[in-house]
Amino acid sequence: MQKLGLSQSLSQKLSPQQIQFIKLLQVPTAELETRIEEELEINPALEEGEDQERTEDNNSQEETEFQESSGSEEELDIKDYLRDDDYSGYKMQGDGDDEDDRDMPLPMSTSLHEQLMSQLDFLGLEEKQYAIGKQLIGSIESDGYIRRELEAIVNDLAFAQGIETTAEEVEVVLKNIQTFDPPGIAARNLQECLLLQLDRMDNGHDIDVAVAKQIITECYDEFTKKHYQKIQKKLDTEDEDFVRDAVELIIKLNPKPGGGSTNTAVKNQYIIPDFIVTNSNGKIELALNSRNAPELRISRSYTEMFKAYDKSNKRDKKLKEAVSFVKQKLDAAKWFIDAIKQRQQTLLRTMKAIIDFQYDFFLEGDETKLKPMILKDIAGMINMDISTVSRVASSKAVQTDFGIFPLKYFFSEGIATDSGEEVSSREVKQIIKDIIEAEDKNKPLSDDKLEKILNDKGYNIARRTVAKYREQLNIPVARLRKEL
Repeated sequence: MQKLGLSQSLSQKLSPQQIQFIKLLQVPTAELETRIEEELEINPALEEGEDQERTEDNNSQEETEFQESSGSEEELDIKDYLRDDDYSGYKMQGDGDDEDDRDMPLPMSTSLHEQLMSQLDFLGLEEKQYAIGKQLIGSIESDGYIRRELEAIVNDLAFAQGIETTAEEVEVVLKNIQTFDPPGIAARNLQECLLLQLDRMDNGHDIDVAVAKQIITECYDEFTKKHYQKIQKKLDTEDEDFVRDAVELIIKLNPKPGGGSTNTAVKNQYIIPDFIVTNSNGKIELALNSRNAPELRISRSYTEMFKAYDKSNKRDKKLKEAVSFVKQKLDAAKWFIDAIKQRQQTLLRTMKAIIDFQYDFFLEGDETKLKPMILKDIAGMINMDISTVSRVASSKAVQTDFGIFPLKYFFSEGIATDSGEEVSSREVKQIIKDIIEAEDKNKPLSDDKLEKILNDKGYNIARRTVAKYREQLNIPVARLRKEL
């Protein structure tokens, strides 16, 4: 026998407007224009341009006209959609000058694949060798290396193109490609890459090049581990300069001849800041990039549809469906405009709070002036949820007098000092960097010694934290920093 019962539960659901706002909030300025274009394409009730000015008399007349027509559930109050919100309360960088707001043109460039194929054409290879060369170039990764085994490339040629060949034939063509520019291209490992570059430099008279080739060929493991004394012993020399000059030459070689670019057209990317912060005679001024404040309006033609419906005596099904469609589009357009405005307000409030918290840094640009700051600090200052601040900070950047910084840059944990104060981890990282730059490279400092130096300076920090900060600075361990 079935039983009926009542239960009560509490759940939280986001409205469509809230979801739209959240999505827009995390979009950076560079992508906002694309998002607006998409909305303009799918919603004919949304238009670009400043809303037309209307006198108070006209507003009153329109409101009265629509208020008098109310009486059924299908009737709409159009004044909600014609509300002239004030968007002029914010200073927008670049207002009034469209030239400054345009995207910088991307320079024309040639992909790595195109460069190599043009060089392959000049070799005058037979049809089979050309096909092998094309397959090899297609196997080169973005950093310039071929990591696919030659036997696998032989199989690729057999199955994909019906070309029967051998690893020896493929290697002959590979040796030709390895003579292409940039030097070191199509190497199968770092050792081969360095040797290819040294071969280009070898004129038979440069002793440093000859020694460098000998080091890479005979002492590669010792070189990678910076065991220079073992290298001297293997080369049977006591002259440190003899090895030092060759090592310095090797270090100047390019370990990534492909430049890390993909085999498609390379484009230079420009960072578009969301905020512009300037120091005007000791006063910090905040401006929102004008691209964050697009001019959008509700379509007048869609509002006229409501007037036509109100005056019409035909209340058929098709007309009601048409009005329902218009209402849906008007709702979506209004929500989108409101979400854009709310996005502007949230961005400004968040950035202003960050400036207030890190005011000394924005005055001088001194990294040691940064205070420990977490998302909760800013969320508390602007009375917003931590997740909201996180969405703002995760993908936005600010232009200052000292350069462009991601907002994440200003958030850091704190380190206690002997005086009981807390300093930013960025300050500690800068001190670690300064200490390492000033160290004796013949006797680089270990993490234990760095810990002791920092403790002597009053920073209460553990060795594992020193190691973590050193790694975040991309500084190798002491053994790998050793120089002759």
